[in-house]
Amino acid sequence: MMRFKRLVLAFSALAISNPLWAAWPDDKPVEVVVGFAPGGGTDLMARKLFSFVQKRLGGKAQFVVVNKPGASGELGNAYVAKAQPDGYTLGIVNVPTLLYLPMVRKTQYQVEDFQLVARVVDDPTVLITRSETRIDNLPTVLGIAKQTPGVISVGHNGDGSNGELVLQLLRSTTGVELTGVPYKGTGPQKIDVIGGHLPLGTVSAGEVPELQKGGTGTVKAVVQFTSKRSAALPNVPTAMEAGINVLMSSERGVAAPKGVSSDIVKRLESAIAAVLKDPEFLTAAAADAPVIAFLPGAQWSKSLEQNQKALKQMAANRK
Repeated sequence: MMRFKRLVLAFSALAISNPLWAAWPDDKPVEVVVGFAPGGGTDLMARKLFSFVQKRLGGKAQFVVVNKPGASGELGNAYVAKAQPDGYTLGIVNVPTLLYLPMVRKTQYQVEDFQLVARVVDDPTVLITRSETRIDNLPTVLGIAKQTPGVISVGHNGDGSNGELVLQLLRSTTGVELTGVPYKGTGPQKIDVIGGHLPLGTVSAGEVPELQKGGTGTVKAVVQFTSKRSAALPNVPTAMEAGINVLMSSERGVAAPKGVSSDIVKRLESAIAAVLKDPEFLTAAAADAPVIAFLPGAQWSKSLEQNQKALKQMAANRK
């Protein structure tokens, strides 16, 4: 009996010394912050992923996706970076934007403010346009822009987004200037492309199949900026096939404020890894399934070192 009482006291002491860990995530909803407008690739991925993470963690776990668009995702990133590191505020972060913005301007966050939890996808960047346009490939885009400067406008998600960086790389590689138009997310971009108000948009490969609707949609993909054709878009040519060496993708994953409990990080990481193998999730998130590229947080952080080198060079060459 005495031994049992000691065990009870020991467990009680552990709970008192780690009250947040003991309660998480059952005592209140967890905010999942998306720094872009609803309807884009980041937003859609977050909503699908965390509905399954919630089931995986069980109990009273509840995850609520909150959109905080603006400043190329900086507003959302800053909100997460400044939150209490208690596991109740998470963010969906996008690379290259997360890394690049602090290189070119004073931002409200630094990369070191985050604890990376897991990479979810590595999604190639794609140019899209309305199906009936005469633009069918990247050389046509560049030819029109060269002959009639300013006539080709391309949407992107703001400074440092994968779309904006693609325009930089195309300019430095081909000498052709495309007119960039900043948006608060690919959701609004897609609406304007479909409505005929924007000639070209930059989205991620995982967003395109839904827009094409099996060939019956009003949008078509022009080119994807990857070394080989993505499984998501096997019929869409790459820039490299046209002899233009421009590569760009959007790595999206989950991050928490620096200082969050390692136990919480491990639980989230394990839950995300399990969800990404779940056949039910892969069916529900069919567009994302071909671009899933899970990495644990520590490995993702290590892999970004090479990205930082390339981005620093781009930042140094920025106009």
